[in-house]
Amino acid sequence: MKSIRSLLLIGLLQVATATAAFAADDLSKIKSTGEIKFGTEGTYAPFTFHDASNQLTGFDVEIGRAIAQKLGVKPVFVEGKWDGLIAGLDANRYDAVINEVAVTDARKQKYDFSTPYITSHAALIVRADNSAIKTFDDLKGKKSANTLTSNFGKIAAAHGAEVVPVQGFNESIDLLTSGRVDATVNDSLSFLDFKKHKPDAKVKIAAIDTSSDSSDKSAVLIRKGNPELQAAINKALADIKADGTYEKISNKYFGKDVSQ
Repeated sequence: MKSIRSLLLIGLLQVATATAAFAADDLSKIKSTGEIKFGTEGTYAPFTFHDASNQLTGFDVEIGRAIAQKLGVKPVFVEGKWDGLIAGLDANRYDAVINEVAVTDARKQKYDFSTPYITSHAALIVRADNSAIKTFDDLKGKKSANTLTSNFGKIAAAHGAEVVPVQGFNESIDLLTSGRVDATVNDSLSFLDFKKHKPDAKVKIAAIDTSSDSSDKSAVLIRKGNPELQAAINKALADIKADGTYEKISNKYFGKDVSQ
């Protein structure tokens, strides 16, 4: 008769074997079906949206397509509202989510991430002719247009600015260019996208906060327990950066490398 210790050891080995098999399941399924399914919004320009001909496009979409190409499979995008996007991963509607999903400690408790493929920083934006505001500390006593509940608004307030409430980025820029505020602390990626479409706009970035507290790194979100899929996506991301694909996509949407 086998000892209890032996039975326990056999049981643990069986669990480990089952876990290893499960870990390879998603990548194996992707390879066998010949497609990888990505969950995305399709309504969040410039990352994932529909162009004038109603074709799904955007920075994240093109990164997803490039990943699929490196994996040797076809990309399939399943669109859904942000509120239920991550839940769709739990329900096995797709294999991964690519939609500017920020890497957070809370999310890492339940999901796994690829290496980050894009980073956003807090940018101090002022009018092009403003030479008085050069650093975040120069916001003291000045007016900054921000949404009240955003981290950007909190950064402005922490540096002594009077926060003038707005609904979003465009309204912040409108108040800034019209002279009703002195600055706005906002998303560096949103600013790059804005300048891409309106290069003559009389605004500039005076300073960027690259500290971890004010920077968001976004990555591909996958279910836990898929180290092979995670490794394959990470390799694909490394490959598209090495061969210039990433830089080409990044320049198309932002005019610069936004990975760092």
